[in-house]
Amino acid sequence: DAEETADEGDASMHGAGTESGSESEPVRRPPNVSGVVSLKRGNAEAALQTADVVVRATYRLAGVHHSPMEPHVSMVRPEPDGGMTVWAPTQGPFHVRDEVAKVLGVPAHKVRVVPMPVGGGFGGKVTLLETLLVLLARRTGRALRLNLTRQQVFAIARSAPAARFDVELGAKRDGTLVAQRTRFHYDNGATAGWHGGITGSFLTGTYQCPNYEITGYEVSTNKTPVDAYRAPGAPQAFFALESAMDELALELNMDPIELRMRNASREGDMGGDGRPWPRIAMVECLEEARRHPLYMAPAAKGEGVGVALGSWGGARTPSSAGCRVEPDGTLTVHVGSVDVSGSSTGLAMIAAESFGVSIEKVRVELGDTGVAPYGPLAAGSQVTYSMGGAVQEAALEAKRQLLDIATNELEAAPEDLEIVDGRVAVRGVPDRFVEITKLVALSTEFMGRYRPIQASGRSAVLEASPQFTVHIARVRTDPETGAFQLTGYAAIQDVGRAINPPEIEGQIHGGAVQGLGRALGEQLAYDSDGQLRTSSFLDYELPTADQLPDIDVRLVEVPSPVGPLGAKGVGEPPAIPGPAAISNALARATGTRVRDLPIDRAAFVR
Repeated sequence: DAEETADEGDASMHGAGTESGSESEPVRRPPNVSGVVSLKRGNAEAALQTADVVVRATYRLAGVHHSPMEPHVSMVRPEPDGGMTVWAPTQGPFHVRDEVAKVLGVPAHKVRVVPMPVGGGFGGKVTLLETLLVLLARRTGRALRLNLTRQQVFAIARSAPAARFDVELGAKRDGTLVAQRTRFHYDNGATAGWHGGITGSFLTGTYQCPNYEITGYEVSTNKTPVDAYRAPGAPQAFFALESAMDELALELNMDPIELRMRNASREGDMGGDGRPWPRIAMVECLEEARRHPLYMAPAAKGEGVGVALGSWGGARTPSSAGCRVEPDGTLTVHVGSVDVSGSSTGLAMIAAESFGVSIEKVRVELGDTGVAPYGPLAAGSQVTYSMGGAVQEAALEAKRQLLDIATNELEAAPEDLEIVDGRVAVRGVPDRFVEITKLVALSTEFMGRYRPIQASGRSAVLEASPQFTVHIARVRTDPETGAFQLTGYAAIQDVGRAINPPEIEGQIHGGAVQGLGRALGEQLAYDSDGQLRTSSFLDYELPTADQLPDIDVRLVEVPSPVGPLGAKGVGEPPAIPGPAAISNALARATGTRVRDLPIDRAAFVR
C-alpha cells in the first residue's frame, strides 16, 4: 500500500531520495519509493504556530482511467531494409517513431509511423503497444496486429494514480495566507511515477504564501501502472488545495472567492517553478466567477454552492508545417501532429486568416512520419499553441509567393495588392485583378513561368502561457434522505484568444464531465491481493447523462503575448477543479465535508 510504504519510510532510512526545489533537505526513502519531491520556503512550522487560523485535513483520491470508447490497437510490418512500418491511433507519431527506432536499434528514418484516427486519447494513447509489437515482428518476420480487450485496456493501458494529501494551511484573520505544509503520496502501481514535481509546482505557485514545506512520495505498488491522464498531477493537487481553501474560508467566515482573490498570483509574482508568473488571468477568472448568476443567486435550504480553481502550466514543442496553394485556389496545410480535440479546425482557421481566404478553402492533412513535417505530441494542451505559429508562418509565406507572381502579372507593388473573393486585386482599382487559380496555373502548368507556391513554416514558442479556470457547482440535497443532485454547473476559463469558440466550448464540456466523473463514481478498485475489480464498464462507474447538469461555459480572453494569434492551450484545465467544486458545494449544503474521492453517497443518506 502506498500510504503504508511512505509512512514506514518516514521512520526508517533506506537510502537517499531525489529532491527538487530550493532549500531542499535530504529525504530518505524505502526501496519502492522511486522519487521524493521536497520543496521549502521560509519556516512553515513557525508560521503555522503563529497563524490566526489553521486548517488540517487529509484528502484522498482514487485512481481513475482514461476510459476511451475505442480500445487500443496497433499493427506493424517489417520492411526489407530492416526498418518497420507502424499503424497506430497514437497521439504522437514522431514520439512513437523515435521510441521504436530506439528499441530496434535502427536510425529513425527506417521507422515509418502512419497515424490512424485516435478517438479518445486523454494521454493514454501516446506509446503503449508499439515497442512490444515491433520486437515480436522482428522475431517472427511477420506483420502483426494487437487489439486489446476492454479488460486488458483497464489492466495495462496506464491510468491516473491514486493519491493522499495531508494538508496544513494557515492564515491571518484577514485571510492572508502565511503557511502551507503538505505531504502527499502517489500510488504509482507497477511504474516509477513522475507526477510529484508537477503537483508540487501547483501547490506552491497558485497562491502567494511566504512559508511552505512540501514533501511528496512516488510509491510503486503491485497495482496497474500509471502515466499521463489529462492534466497529470493537477486534479490531485487542486482537489486538496481547493478543498483546504474552502475549509479555511468557512473558518474565517469569508467569501471563498474573496479569499482566493486576496492570495491570488499575479503577473510578476513567484510561480511554482521558481520563475515569475507571465501575464496570467487568474484574477480575471475569479472576477468572472463572482459575477456569474450561479454564484450570486442565494442558496435555499438544502442547497449549496461551491467554487474551485484550477491551473495548467502548458506544454510547448518546436514544430513545423507546410502550405501549398492548389490549382483550384484552395490551401493544403501539412502537419505532423494528430487531431484529438478538433485542433485541425483551429489550424485551418489560422491558415485562412493569415492567407486571406475563407476556412472552407483550407484543408489540413495529417501526414505520417515518412512525409509530414515535424509535429508535437497531441498532449498537454499544446497542438494549437505549438503548431499554430508554424502554420501561420507557412500560410504567410505562401501568400507572399502568390503575391510575387501577381506583382508581375498586374504590374503593381506587393503592398498594393489584396486577396479578395478568390482573386488578387489592386487596392482601390476593382477592375484590375487576377484569379488565384490562374496564378497557380502559371506556377504548375507545363512550360509555366513561375515556381510552384509551396511554403514551409517553423515555430519554437519559448515561453509557456499558463491557463486558469474556475468552476462553480450548485447542489440540492433531499432533506429527508440526504441524497444530492447537481442542479447547476459553470466553467469559466481563460483561453487567450478564442480562435474557434464552439470547439473550445466542446473541449471544456468534455473536460468538465471527466472531472465530475472523478468526483461522482469513477475509481480503480482492487481486492486484497491487488487484483483489479473494476475492469469493465459494468464495474467502472462512468458518469451518465442523467447525473449531469447543463454546463454553462464562459470564455475569458486574455491573449497570450507569444501564442499564435494570442491563443493559449485549452484541453487540460477543464478536467481539474470539478471534484473540489462539488465537494465544497456539498459541505455548504450539508455541513459534511467530502475529503475522499469518489464521493461516498452513503455518507449523506439519513
